[in-house]
Amino acid sequence: MDGVYDAGSAVTSMLPWPREEIVRRARAPHDEEFDALLAAGRRTSPTLRWACDHGRYVLGAATDREFVAKYLEYTLEDGVAEKITCPVLVCEAADDLFFGGSRETEPRRLYAHLAAPKTLLTFTAEEGADAHCHVGAQRLATGRIYDWLDRTL
Repeated sequence: MDGVYDAGSAVTSMLPWPREEIVRRARAPHDEEFDALLAAGRRTSPTLRWACDHGRYVLGAATDREFVAKYLEYTLEDGVAEKITCPVLVCEAADDLFFGGSRETEPRRLYAHLAAPKTLLTFTAEEGADAHCHVGAQRLATGRIYDWLDRTL
């Protein structure tokens, strides 16, 4: 439901290496240090454990490292977002643990790169919809999204 310019940022922001190094290591046939880092993260973080398990299921990845490699490919960088021509609704959860940020959120990064007609819709804590996927207020989020569809289409 929310706009994401670079999905891989959710992963790269939690790892100790620059993005290029993460890409290289994730795609390598073997990287025991990276595998150990991901395994340690799984043991200490239920969020990371869920993200890897869910991501592996969705992307059909056999290992956490393969999931990271595949997930890094989901980006609208390098002029892809600018090619979108249809009206776009970019939703944003004010406190998204994966795609939020203190400086620039992923939805706002996407919004900034769109040349098409666009709308940014921010969901807040006051509405109970500030978490990832607006889990606290699905009805509100769905209603606002359908309202946008009615107005736009």
